[in-house]
Amino acid sequence: MPIYRSFVTGLFISLLLNGCTTAPTASEDALPAANPTAAAPEPPNIILIVADDLGYGDLGSYGQQQIQTPALDRMAGEGMRFTQFYAGSTVCAPSRSVLMTGQDTGHTRVRGNASGETLKQSLRPADVTLAEVAKQADYRTALVGKWGLGEINDPGFPLEQGFDEFFGYLNQVHAHNYYPEFLWRNRDTVRLDNEVQRSDSKYSSFVGGYATKKVDYTHDLFMEEALAFVEENQQDRFFLCLTLTIPHANNEAGKEGMEVSQVNTAAYEQYADKDWPEVQKKGAAMITHLDSDVGRLLATLREYGIDENTLVLFTSDNGPHREGGYDPDFFDANGPLRGIKRDLYEGGIRVPLIAYWPGHVPAGTTSDHISYFGDMMATFAELMDVPAPDSIQSISMVPTLLGNPDEQRPHNYLYWEFYEQGSRQAVRMGNWKGIRQPMFSGPVELYNLETDLGEQNNVADENPEVVAEIERIMERAHQPSPDWVVKQ
Repeated sequence: MPIYRSFVTGLFISLLLNGCTTAPTASEDALPAANPTAAAPEPPNIILIVADDLGYGDLGSYGQQQIQTPALDRMAGEGMRFTQFYAGSTVCAPSRSVLMTGQDTGHTRVRGNASGETLKQSLRPADVTLAEVAKQADYRTALVGKWGLGEINDPGFPLEQGFDEFFGYLNQVHAHNYYPEFLWRNRDTVRLDNEVQRSDSKYSSFVGGYATKKVDYTHDLFMEEALAFVEENQQDRFFLCLTLTIPHANNEAGKEGMEVSQVNTAAYEQYADKDWPEVQKKGAAMITHLDSDVGRLLATLREYGIDENTLVLFTSDNGPHREGGYDPDFFDANGPLRGIKRDLYEGGIRVPLIAYWPGHVPAGTTSDHISYFGDMMATFAELMDVPAPDSIQSISMVPTLLGNPDEQRPHNYLYWEFYEQGSRQAVRMGNWKGIRQPMFSGPVELYNLETDLGEQNNVADENPEVVAEIERIMERAHQPSPDWVVKQ
């Protein structure tokens, strides 16, 4: 169906059946970047911070009542807070693939956590990443933290995908352990002073395990690396992708999977006397530790006098987890949303996004623009004044970021597919949300997010025309891949 006709169909259905006052999202498969904003400023530095398994309700600015996040709350108060922003997927690797390529999970290369199948877990030479777009604009680029999209000899290795510098973990199982034996610096290993008991599992080749001697906490190493990169490049344009692992659990450590720093204990001490389970104290401490380090980074930008020409974006790769003994319900980590990590209900994919750019992003503002990880591609390209790649599902958010929401182009739809737990698909189309489990063959559940944010009332039977349109989108948005096939 042509884009225009599909959009009109979605608009008609939404207005007729839902009484919506905003244009819904219907369907597009490959979108060009939006036209550049007339008053776009000079290309800024960009720092993209991605937390790991941080829920929509884990920050004070998103309603959290028990975990202390003053730095991120201040960042939201001095910047823009997005309330309808989505991760690329509901688990790590495909979400990051969407982020890096600007393609949704119906198109991007890595569409799942491939359980050790490295060829499926690697980007290809033809894939164009955010870092490669930044290199077109002569930016210095660095990835610090967790990658998950290619091993040392794969085409998806960070230095093969546009990054000048890399320090961190290459794969997600290695990244479970906050006290590993080594990290990667570019193509070399950096030995750490930790001692690790390897796990006896199919992931052993990925050096999964838990530490028996804990000295070097990787989050602290990542922050020092990030601050050093900013200092070294403060006179140049740079793109720093800071993919931190907090608050992901170390799954191989069992019920002790929420690992906190043994040296930087200030965050934990805030919760030490709470009448909470120990694992919840550690989970809260991890988030507060992350929060304080974001504050350090923003203070560093101000110290160097580059905060007004640096866009900082903070988000999470998917919803909250129930791993390592942690209970997301204890802190209401998904807020008013249903579901957690591995769900395609809102709690599994709707995540915080805070944008901070003094003098450009209006302070103290909130946006309900419907957007997702894939939109970083068109946004970065516009800000950097270079062309966006072809065949992306990406719309620039620059008008919204600069305080011009009336100029913002909407999505016709957002689409997700997921290959674990029997498989599932989801579509966000205006205020409508459709979920099909399993993919291609299950019945569509339909929710009106305007009146049912918690997705409690399936209204599919009352809205057959909307269901039919969502089914058409689900079929059209999926580009078949021999590496990603639904298991019958």
